[in-house]
Amino acid sequence: MLDYAQARRLMVDCQLRTFDVNDIAVLDAFEDVPRERFVPPGREDFAYSDQTLRLDAHSRAMPAPMLLARMIQSLTVLPGTRVLDVAAGYGYGTALLQRLGAQVTALESDAGLCAGARERLAGLTGVAVVSGPLDAGNPASAPYDAILINGRIEVRPQALLDQLADGGRLVCVMGRDRAAKTTVFVRAGDAFGARPLFDASLPLLDAFAVEAGFAF
Repeated sequence: MLDYAQARRLMVDCQLRTFDVNDIAVLDAFEDVPRERFVPPGREDFAYSDQTLRLDAHSRAMPAPMLLARMIQSLTVLPGTRVLDVAAGYGYGTALLQRLGAQVTALESDAGLCAGARERLAGLTGVAVVSGPLDAGNPASAPYDAILINGRIEVRPQALLDQLADGGRLVCVMGRDRAAKTTVFVRAGDAFGARPLFDASLPLLDAFAVEAGFAF
């Protein structure tokens, strides 16, 4: 049987540290949270591979560890930070954010994944799992200091941006196919700045797909 604790240490040392993840709190969270608990049943031995793991037959996936770590690091999460975790899947990102001290709302539109997230996150303080359309966010708990989108988007997520607090950040993988980049949006009053960080790839979330006939 795979030694998951050793696999986590190797993931941190060989994947995260070599991909410019240098926030000690983020590294500690990835070493502490058991990633194998948040993958589909029977896929536990693939939990620490350096790849995106599909969670269903459609668009849901768990980002590769080094990508997710860089995305979370870019949000500058501190104890008490209010975070919306969009397309949360089985809740791995939510568990990491909670480990960093955040108050996290996990948003998932797929009923099966939502139920799986509730089961896996049960008992964690400061975590709420809600079901609803991904592109609508969860305005009932807004504003958020940070928003994480676990998937690729092709259109500006304006409804989510509107739920950011002043100074809040949203991180996502945005763009078409191979042209996609991890991008951070920052709110300043009623304005939103965007900064691309690095090339990345994730499955497209249907809720954020470009409509037919629309030029990106």
